Amino acid sequence: MSLVSATENGVDLSRPNPARMYDYYLGGVHNFAVDRKAAADVLAILPETRDFALQNRAFLRRVVRYLVREAGVVQFLDLGSGIPTVGNVHEIAQDVNPDCRVVYVDHEPVAVAHSRKLLRDNDNAAIVQADIQDTDTVLSHPDTRRLLDFDQPVAVLMLQVLPFVPDADDPGAIIGTYRSACAPGSFLALAHSLTPEFWPGAVDQAIELYRRSTHPLHLRTPEQVEALFDGYDLVPPGVVFTAAWRPDHPISQQEAISSRAVAGLGRLPLR
Repeated sequence: MSLVSATENGVDLSRPNPARMYDYYLGGVHNFAVDRKAAADVLAILPETRDFALQNRAFLRRVVRYLVREAGVVQFLDLGSGIPTVGNVHEIAQDVNPDCRVVYVDHEPVAVAHSRKLLRDNDNAAIVQADIQDTDTVLSHPDTRRLLDFDQPVAVLMLQVLPFVPDADDPGAIIGTYRSACAPGSFLALAHSLTPEFWPGAVDQAIELYRRSTHPLHLRTPEQVEALFDGYDLVPPGVVFTAAWRPDHPISQQEAISSRAVAGLGRLPLR
């Protein structure tokens, strides 16, 4: 996508975008100079940010595999899905069960454009361009209704999207709307960046850099993240450091802490 076409499609090139910065952390190419400059500034202050992004991606792989293999889930609603990189939800899920259906939701034009290109030959996956807070649009969209049966369990994924939702917008109420739309036995997977005391170095400077982006950061404590699972039964091991959620191999406490984020999976009780 050229800078000219990006501008014409509503991409704000005057400020960095966290989704495109995240793509840069992961080694992606769907970002612009303004994003690369901001991401490089963050990495100069907090080089741990790249490991944080990679740990979040690894949690995505583990939780989707668990949901398909062990919980039998075949429907996914990925809210704030971001720019597609290797190992997307549909690739992970459909590798285990080709019948899995995935609806991605994002409002960032670059993320949506590249997702549409990636999914054009996949009848079981689609991208909805919407803000996750616009729950009516997300839940009533034709692609959502075509691919997801809300009378059957759905896994709602909210991985590193709520740090860009301020308390004033009531993230708990947003989750509650999606929860109410889902059948018993549905799941909520959350991953969320932690408050400054869980980060080393000059984290406040990095947070300030994000304040200049299109979506400032709103970090939360582990207790605040766990509270977002209201109405769900937590799947063991509960809300833990991201790297410590059902790791593929034993990890040390230091490795767990280096996630700088927590993650968990909740299940709606069966009636």
